[in-house]
Amino acid sequence: MVSRAEQRAETRRALLTEGRRRFARDGFHAVVLEEVAHAVGVTKGAAYHHFGSKAGLFRAVVEQAQRDLGERVAEAAGAYDDPWQQLLAGCRAFLAAGSDPAIRRIMLVDAPTVLGWNEWRLMDESSSAHHLTEALESLITAGVVTPQPVQPLARLLSGAMNEAALWLAQSPDPAALDATMTALEHLLGGLRRPA
Repeated sequence: MVSRAEQRAETRRALLTEGRRRFARDGFHAVVLEEVAHAVGVTKGAAYHHFGSKAGLFRAVVEQAQRDLGERVAEAAGAYDDPWQQLLAGCRAFLAAGSDPAIRRIMLVDAPTVLGWNEWRLMDESSSAHHLTEALESLITAGVVTPQPVQPLARLLSGAMNEAALWLAQSPDPAALDATMTALEHLLGGLRRPA
């Protein structure tokens, strides 16, 4: 027998999954919370109970998308032992994620507008920017990158990565990711400590 807590958790998961599908396909403004609820067999009241509003559901979907992206980046980086190669692989995974329609629409297009710039930045800070900061600190500690203030460096690179991901998401050129990675490798190469 399924407990009430398990049932609530399953309802929340179903609403998140359906919300993510619809936000990715239709965009925030075209999604109707009642239709999301009905699609998973629950009432609009249940959706409000779990998320408070359509914006609340969207915020939860963005958080989930950020976690998923963080896992992709970590998995790509984890394929390498060398910390420099980990950074490059993680950057490539982040940039390549912009070609995923769900990531593009939810995280790069709608989230800054719907949540507002400050909230979107705070969410990015706790996910992508946080991981980038850790990677840079690790590279400095390992002596790969010249010692320097990590916080401003992480923000500069995070801003560049977000802008590049937006550009890649709209680029029809299949070679754009490779070209972007070449440019990024040159940019990051300037951070390396001279041999």
